[in-house]
Amino acid sequence: MSESDSTSSTSPSNFIQQIIREDLENNKNEGRVQTRFPPEPNGYLHIGHAKSICLNFGTASEFSGLCNLRFDDTNPEKEDLEYVDSIKESIRWLGFDWEDREYYASNYFDQLYDFGVELINKGKAYVCSLTQDEARQFRGTLTEPGKNSPERERSIAENLELFARMKAGDFEDGAYTLRAKINMQSPNMNMRDPVLYRIRRLHHHQTGDKWCIYPMYDYTHCISDALENITHSLCTLEFEDHRPLYDWVLDQLDIASHPQQIEFARLNINYTVMSKRKLKQLVDENLVNGWDDPRMPTLDGMRRRGYTPGSIRNFCDMVGVTKSNSVVDVGMLEHSLRDDLDKTSPRAMCVLRPLKVVIVNVEEGHKDELILSRHPKDEEMGERKISFSKTIYIDHADFEEVPPPGFKRLIPGGEVRLRGCYVIKCEEVIKDSAGKVVELRCSIDAATLGAKPEGRKVKGVVHWVPAEESVEVEIRLYDRLFNHEAPDATDGDYRDFINPDSLEVLTGCRAEPSLRDALPEERFQFEREGYFCVDRINSTKEHPVFNLTVGLRDTWAKQNR
Repeated sequence: MSESDSTSSTSPSNFIQQIIREDLENNKNEGRVQTRFPPEPNGYLHIGHAKSICLNFGTASEFSGLCNLRFDDTNPEKEDLEYVDSIKESIRWLGFDWEDREYYASNYFDQLYDFGVELINKGKAYVCSLTQDEARQFRGTLTEPGKNSPERERSIAENLELFARMKAGDFEDGAYTLRAKINMQSPNMNMRDPVLYRIRRLHHHQTGDKWCIYPMYDYTHCISDALENITHSLCTLEFEDHRPLYDWVLDQLDIASHPQQIEFARLNINYTVMSKRKLKQLVDENLVNGWDDPRMPTLDGMRRRGYTPGSIRNFCDMVGVTKSNSVVDVGMLEHSLRDDLDKTSPRAMCVLRPLKVVIVNVEEGHKDELILSRHPKDEEMGERKISFSKTIYIDHADFEEVPPPGFKRLIPGGEVRLRGCYVIKCEEVIKDSAGKVVELRCSIDAATLGAKPEGRKVKGVVHWVPAEESVEVEIRLYDRLFNHEAPDATDGDYRDFINPDSLEVLTGCRAEPSLRDALPEERFQFEREGYFCVDRINSTKEHPVFNLTVGLRDTWAKQNR
C-alpha cells in the first residue's frame, strides 16, 4: 500500500472525538472505545457509506480501540450474499480491517427472541393483530396523539402464548406483530408502541428457514450494540429521533452494557443520488451497467473508475464530522482525487483520436530511442522508452486548418513541439474524398531534440505516439451520471436527469508501448488528457480498456484558494 493509501484518522477537531475524550477522562466504559460499522446487505456500499466507515474505524483507531463489522440482516427479502461479499471487499479496499470481529444481527436471533419474552413478562410488550393500515390509523399524526390498540392490555400469559405461536409458524404473514408498550400519546412517533417483531416467511442467507418471524431494526440494533459491548454507537442524523427508543429498549432489559448513540450528518454530494433504493433501481432498469458501473457513486464503481482509497479517505477528512446536514460539491471529491493521483500516477501518452503524421525528412526505418521520465517529480518511479519513427500519431484536436483565436497547436505551415521530442512543421495536409483531414506531412528540425529552436519561439507542445509500436486501446470517457445538481430533490423523476453523454466509448485509440503490460486498476496520467485507469473487468492484454477517472482541470481548487 502506498503512502497515500495508508489509513488516515478522522479530523482531530470533530465533536465525536471530543465526547470520547471526555468519556475517557471520566473513565467511562472503563477506558474502552469500541465502535461498529453496521451495513444492511441490501445493496453495494456508496461514497456516503465511506464517511461512516472512515468515522467508525478511524475513531476506534484514534483511541486505540476496536471497530466491529456487523451486518444488519433483519430483512431477508432485500438481502443477498452478493451484497455481503461486496461490502467486505469494499471496506478492505478502503484500507480498514475488522480482524475477527465479523458479526451479523442474525447471530443474535435466539437472544433477541428471549429478550422479546422478557419484555412481555415485564408488561413492556404485547402481541397485536392490527393490520398495517389499522396500525397506521391508530398511530396518530405529528399533531394528533395515537390511540391504544384494542389488544394492548392482553394478559402476559396470552401474549407469551401468541408470541410462541408466532415463532412456531402457526399464523399467516402479517397476522400478528409484537409491539413495545410505551406511550401512544408521545410526541415522538417512534415511541408510540413501535413494532418489534413481524411474521415473514422468508429464506434467510445466514439462518436458512429456521425463522418465520424477524425483529425490526430499532429493536435489533441497540441490543446488538449492547451484546457486542459497543461503547459509542455512531449513527447518521435521521436516527436522532430514534435514540429515545434505543435507550428505552436497553433500559427495560437485563443487559449490562448500554452504548451511547451519537448522531452525525450524513454525506450528501451534488450531481448524484445516495439512496440505495434509487441506485438499485438504476441497476434493475439497466440505466447503468451494474452496481460497479464507473458512473455510479458506489465504492465498487469508483474503484473501477480509478479512485484511490487514499483520495476517498482524505475527502472524508476534508468534509469533516458535523451535526448539520449540507450538500458537498462533487468538485471537492474530484480535487482530493487529483491531488492523490498527481503524486502517485506515472505519466504516459495516449492519442484518443489518432491523426496520422508522416515525417517527410527522415528515411523509412528511422528510429530515435527516447527516454522519458515516468513522473516529473518522482525519480524513483523510473523511466520509460519510446521510439520516434517516420510515422507517428497526434490527436485530431491538436490540428486546425483554420485555427480559432488563441490556438497554440499545429496549423498548416506552423510548428509545434512533440512532447520530449523534436519540433515539427506541417508541410502538407492530406484529405479524403469527403474533405476530412486524414494525414499530415511534416518535417522535423533535427537540431531541436532536447534543445530550443534557434531564432524563433514555439509555444505549443502536443503528445504523440509511434505508429508501428503503439498499442491499440479502447478509451471510455466518463462524465457525471446526472446533469442536475440535485436530481432527487426536484419535482420531476430523478431519472429524467440522467446525463445522456455520461459515457463515450472511443475505439482505435493509440497508446505508447509502455502501456502494453499495464495491469487491471493501474492508474496513469495521460499527458494533456487526464487520469485514466485500466478497467478491472473488461480489459485484457489483447484488448486493453482504460477508463477516464478525472480530467486534469481542477476548478474547485481554484475557487477555494
